[in-house]
Amino acid sequence: MTRPLVLALLAALALAACKEKATQNIHAVDMTAETLGHYCQMNLLEHPGPKAQVHLEGAPAPLFFSQVRDAIAYMRAPEQSAPIMAVYVNDMGRAGATWDEPGDGNWIAAADAFYVVGTTREGGMGLPETIPFATDAEAQAMARAEGGEVLRLADIPDAMVLTPTVAIDEADDSDFAARLRALSQTIEEEVR
Repeated sequence: MTRPLVLALLAALALAACKEKATQNIHAVDMTAETLGHYCQMNLLEHPGPKAQVHLEGAPAPLFFSQVRDAIAYMRAPEQSAPIMAVYVNDMGRAGATWDEPGDGNWIAAADAFYVVGTTREGGMGLPETIPFATDAEAQAMARAEGGEVLRLADIPDAMVLTPTVAIDEADDSDFAARLRALSQTIEEEVR
């Protein structure tokens, strides 16, 4: 071998040896005062109920969700921008976890959780929540106390998390109808 070829080969080997493969941290991250919900862009610490975090491949930080239901919907939606590496939810059975303050350091893998669905409990955005627990016994106790049923993540129907859920009372409905009539009249007048 020629000397320049040997030097080039040694340089390539040295670079390969020095090249450090970056690994992504996919461990659960506690929320701070600056943690915002992915969809609502609101401070999560100001909202009640359990939260979720989704770690995407190549993303430096997880996406946080103000409701566990929203994170499950995100996981099942086809619009994801990158593969999901890990998903964590608050364990609502952990000591210190309350509905108003679901806790820090009580993250569990979403796939391992037992979820209580069908209660009257509303999550951080005021919609029905899927409430995670680390153990079946804790989830069953909540279901007995507040109604609902216990499901594993894979058993939660898509319709339960992907279907829009909007609570509209009569005042909201009449307001909507009035705005729709006004808009229709405006359009009719512009067409004439």
